[in-house]
Amino acid sequence: MDTVLIGIAGGSGSGKSTFTNRLKKEFGDDITVLYHDNYYRRQDTVAFEERKKVNYDHPSSLETDLLLEHLTMLKAGKAIECPVYDYSQHNRSNQTLHIEPRKIIIVEGILLLADARIRDLIDIKIFVEADADERICRRILRDVKERGRDINDIVTQYLSTVKPMHYLYVEPTKATADLIINSGRNNVALDVVKAKISQLLYGG
Repeated sequence: MDTVLIGIAGGSGSGKSTFTNRLKKEFGDDITVLYHDNYYRRQDTVAFEERKKVNYDHPSSLETDLLLEHLTMLKAGKAIECPVYDYSQHNRSNQTLHIEPRKIIIVEGILLLADARIRDLIDIKIFVEADADERICRRILRDVKERGRDINDIVTQYLSTVKPMHYLYVEPTKATADLIINSGRNNVALDVVKAKISQLLYGG
């Protein structure tokens, strides 16, 4: 089985997850999805209040070596035990997610294209961009509703780390993408990517 890796990157709140979820809904179990966010490092020895202050938008906050190992295994047809991250605790949980290899593997993450080793492994690189105001609004709504975060913490984190790290590490990776789209709800872009995945999965 020749596995094709599709990487979806872009700023926090840009619409990456929306685009990824729409593809997952279309193809279901015919594709596998991984999230770089699940590879945030363990911080068991760090107090909760200190974990809140960690710069999670810097590449060093992620165990990208493990992601690289797992992507390599999946491409070789081997299953993995993917870590699971608990956003409310700012720490990796003790659970893992069993993931089987598929012909199409989508991997999504803010800093996905910031590591040359991951870029070299990915066959199709997509960057989702959005206006900064849209990104912060989406991030607030998501983190409050889905991740149990406090709004004051979200805003503080955005201004102190998310925004500066975006321009330092995320935005420059747009130049490495094969396809740049302006929204996770861009139907034309979705149709193009769907057509490519269909061709790879089903032929024709």
